[in-house]
Amino acid sequence: MHCIILRNNLKEGISLVANAKKESAQLPALKNILIEAHDTALTLSATDLEIGVVHSLSAKVLLKGSCTVPFGVFQQIIQNAASERIELELKGSALHISTENYNAKIAATQKDEFPIIPNLSDDTPQQFSVDAGSCVHALQTTATACHTSEFRPELSGILLDIRDGFVYAVATDSFRLAKAIIPKKKLNISPSITASIIIPLRTAQEIIRIFPQESDVIQVLFDENQIVVKSKSTRLVSRLIEGKFPDYTMVIPKSFEAELTIQKNELIQALRLTSSLANRLNEVRIKIDDSMKNIQLLSSSHEFGESEYILSVKSKGSPLVISFNWRFLLDGLKQVPTETVFIGINSEQKPSILQAPDDEGFLYVLTSIKTA
Repeated sequence: MHCIILRNNLKEGISLVANAKKESAQLPALKNILIEAHDTALTLSATDLEIGVVHSLSAKVLLKGSCTVPFGVFQQIIQNAASERIELELKGSALHISTENYNAKIAATQKDEFPIIPNLSDDTPQQFSVDAGSCVHALQTTATACHTSEFRPELSGILLDIRDGFVYAVATDSFRLAKAIIPKKKLNISPSITASIIIPLRTAQEIIRIFPQESDVIQVLFDENQIVVKSKSTRLVSRLIEGKFPDYTMVIPKSFEAELTIQKNELIQALRLTSSLANRLNEVRIKIDDSMKNIQLLSSSHEFGESEYILSVKSKGSPLVISFNWRFLLDGLKQVPTETVFIGINSEQKPSILQAPDDEGFLYVLTSIKTA
């Protein structure tokens, strides 16, 4: 193997695959990066057996070949190299790295010792193409409701519910639920595809991190066990979470005892201020007064004191008092994409909902704190 490559391209490629490598005493090869020189491109690969990332970048290839080298050492050298051009050449069992004023050689092993990163054929029937920004946005807005759990692994990821030409991203930790819809106009998908798959939270985070800078459109392929997300230059492969995701449609309320429309940033500011005196349950009470023109945000702590914040709102329905975990409420508010937010509130027996007024593209369902 012998090639010449631009330093910035190589640094970017290393960064894209970095989170897939893993330190393992049982499988030392997992701490390595696989480098392959093809006709006109260099491919970098890393995996921890749960996630694998493969990135291809342009290079001047003088001799095709492959090897694996310790990721940390290779990354450190490339990040600190000052020259614009970097030359990589495999000689025996060492990879030689050369610039205008620097030379190094690091121990290398053969490709055969590196785990195979699986792939799915482009002919896989279960697939769709999607605008990268819309996909990332759906994952970002729902990830906040995800909860890593060994006892309920199905809640440790984001559900992709695919039906009727739509893709719905859903996550829940059983106290709250976030749902985002990828618009049909942002998708190229057969309406005959119906599937429910759960991608691990870490996989979703890597998709969010990698693909906005990679491509305008990404291709998503999947089967019962794995998912592949790829652009022209990068491919991410991940296992899927086994198990059945809860029927989220049963949780979303259809009617409300009170409906509020309020300036989102004002409510966020009020929450942050009143939360300073919230109790150990992170409880903040919302009280809708009899006039239905104002709400009070109330918090109290036996140890520190109490606070009250009054906000003007547009509302209809009945006066009531409800308590929420302010952190969960704030998480949902941050994801609403508009300056105003609609809040449908129910009593303690039923969940409440947050969403943009007249827009069901994103909704956030929140259960209340039961008071004595």
